Amino acid sequence: MLNRRHTLSRLLALAGLPLAGCATREGAPTGASAPAGASCGVMNAQTQKDLSPDEALRRLKEGHERFVAGRGVNCDLMAQVKETGKGQYPFAAIVGCIDSRVPPELVFDQRIGDIFTARVAGNFVNTDILGSLEFATAAAGARLICVLGHSECGAIKGAIDDVKLGNLTSLLANIRPSLSRVRYSGVPSSKDKALVQALAEQNAKDAAAAIMSRSPVVAKLVGEGKVKIVTAMHDVTTGRIAWLG
Repeated sequence: MLNRRHTLSRLLALAGLPLAGCATREGAPTGASAPAGASCGVMNAQTQKDLSPDEALRRLKEGHERFVAGRGVNCDLMAQVKETGKGQYPFAAIVGCIDSRVPPELVFDQRIGDIFTARVAGNFVNTDILGSLEFATAAAGARLICVLGHSECGAIKGAIDDVKLGNLTSLLANIRPSLSRVRYSGVPSSKDKALVQALAEQNAKDAAAAIMSRSPVVAKLVGEGKVKIVTAMHDVTTGRIAWLG
């Protein structure tokens, strides 16, 4: 128990998180043009603790609505840097693709210190991503995990065409199993837009399911109602996010 506590303490310290029982700073709003219901202030220990998984999801959804409406919160980023310099209290963790058109912090209109982001081409989960999510939730207190896929995904297209190219070959192998759960006729092709979209959605759902089946740590938190896992799809042509099931 002592060794485990020491290890956790080291992880928290390295990530800029305070140890339990330590004093915390209150994040004050910075900037004067935040829309109703939004704040430029960074998350602090109390606001993170008080947030439920459903409230965390609502926070993401409201941020996304600001994004698509062009009403993003106008904040002083350097002020946020100073506020988060001695501690971070993200309320959600996003598993996203590396696609340059889908930066989670922007499409959800969130501030520095608000969300953890794990990005890999094809937004699948492996041991490293699972470990990151366990840290984000069990160690750092995030209330929500969102697997965010997107339309016109290059990794999805590569998986469909079974592309072979250096290390990309093994990366795409993580997505290929989802193809067997999608209906299509003939030889699968990335030119089939419906198939590309269907596989992208299935891959996101499979990643969310894998988190539950492969991470007892996260599964326990979900079972206790402390964390929620959701899946979503971002449309790169409209900027809109659709929430899946």
